[in-house]
Amino acid sequence: MVAEVGDDVFGDDPTVKKLETRVAELFEKEASLYVPSGTMANQICLKANSQPGWELLCERECHVVNYEAAGPVVHAGLLINLLTTEKGMLTAEQVRANIRPVNIHTPETKLVTLENTHNRHGGTILPQDEVLKVREVCDEFGLILHLDGARIWNAHVATGLSLAELTVSFDSVACCLSKGMGAPIGSMILGREEFVTRCRRERKLFGGGMRQVGIIAAAGLYAVENNISRLSEDHANARLIAETLDGLGPFRVNLDRVETNIILADIAEPETAATVLAKMAEVGVQAVMFGAQRIRFVTHLDVSRADCEEALQRLQALFN
Repeated sequence: MVAEVGDDVFGDDPTVKKLETRVAELFEKEASLYVPSGTMANQICLKANSQPGWELLCERECHVVNYEAAGPVVHAGLLINLLTTEKGMLTAEQVRANIRPVNIHTPETKLVTLENTHNRHGGTILPQDEVLKVREVCDEFGLILHLDGARIWNAHVATGLSLAELTVSFDSVACCLSKGMGAPIGSMILGREEFVTRCRRERKLFGGGMRQVGIIAAAGLYAVENNISRLSEDHANARLIAETLDGLGPFRVNLDRVETNIILADIAEPETAATVLAKMAEVGVQAVMFGAQRIRFVTHLDVSRADCEEALQRLQALFN
């Protein structure tokens, strides 16, 4: 793909500008900003939305806390209140119950973050009716609501709800162009024009200002124009893997949790995730350890139906 480039730090890379305009249109947001990674997108949003000493409410298994190197504390000076959920969705009642009364002794509860789809809960989709209820509580108490929408594209395809519908409740949104979307690098920040302008400055502070970055932004532009609808193939492949794995040898899969492109397989003792992964590697099948007794499988555009079928045949031969 040929890309016309400029200098994005000066705001004149035409391919980046085209990407930012197109993504903002898809989400029906005022503006968007291209950044190198999903972690940077989340952390810039949290910092641009907050003041040091504020409290952030988030789900205990969320990416923002588990995989972003204590970023909310290091970058934004936020106190984190981790709340436990069944499938990754903070309810409106949980949010309301954990808002601290304003006084001189306590931090001020000011931010809430949700994750859709939810990685550590197995790619589960947040129920839209509950998201809207959380927004109502945030409005009532003046809270800022951020979405880690790294895989919001998967929720869009699985539910049939538009990207705009899924994100209308949020003051800020981060989404990834990599993962199932297929771009080699890059994420987007979305929100109001004034907010995105603040994020552009924070991006520079984070070291995320890039020069002739149109050469990789072009891949992101290709992804949003061509790779959204095909995510349904990944979902179908994940379902095939989940249904075949459940009950095979040490694998146990909660099929009710397989909603998009992630499969979490629990490993029955005496096997462990480490021993099973070692055996899988011997037959050329790779996955990721997700705990001492859990393995994560993820489908994406680089894994074809034939690839999934071949991997399952090898696992069946190995564990039958």
